[in-house]
Amino acid sequence: MRLFKIILFKILLCFSLTVYSHNPEDLVIAEIEQGQLTFENETIDAEYNAALKRLRMRRLGAMSFEKKFTIFTKAGFEHIIPKGFDHIVFVLGLFFSCLHFRALLLQVTAFTVAHSITLAFASIGLIKIPGSIVEPLIALSIVWIAIENCVFKKPTNWRYLVVFSFGLLHGLGFASVLSYYGLPKENFISLLLAFNIGVELGQLSILILAFLLMNLLLTKRFQMDKVRFVSSIIIGAIGLFWLIERVTIT
Repeated sequence: MRLFKIILFKILLCFSLTVYSHNPEDLVIAEIEQGQLTFENETIDAEYNAALKRLRMRRLGAMSFEKKFTIFTKAGFEHIIPKGFDHIVFVLGLFFSCLHFRALLLQVTAFTVAHSITLAFASIGLIKIPGSIVEPLIALSIVWIAIENCVFKKPTNWRYLVVFSFGLLHGLGFASVLSYYGLPKENFISLLLAFNIGVELGQLSILILAFLLMNLLLTKRFQMDKVRFVSSIIIGAIGLFWLIERVTIT
């Protein structure tokens, strides 16, 4: 497998240098640094070459602003649907905390503001926390939200502060995904905003779908309360499984 990846890398490299101009800021196939080749998240021994330190597969530098904005918006959306299962579960946890629109809107707003802050700070390098710490804490946030849903019938006074704090954590998770794309220096703020817009569209899609299903399938208040309680237990169990898995793996 290691030999296969080295051969595949060389083929992609030869193709890219033939088709596109040789500009390290244009082409991300792989990163070569300190004698190590990182390709598809696996480090392979390689001969260091400063000229090939970073190759971008998507050629962001050669694209129009509209095309880049679309790519980053789509990347943000796809990180929620279908790739961000843990973020989907967390948002559903917020949804089942209270089925009143105003309370849910306040929670989602707090979550959005918080993860936007850490996403921005992490993207410019002001915050660097390893995924081995962030990922278990994200799972713990799901467990916490689920427990609160089961214990309290409506959001407590401290609920919004808790959601804001967890939003800071999830922003670090978003930033780890964004780092794979490599934000170019030009249009940095605009493309960061595009990614964030995609994330918000994904979250809103989940909430709208949940609202529609709850209102179509359930007509009585006691039915909604039962579904809310059972759903929160399931959400908590999923979060606990992820917490154990991520702690033991890391």
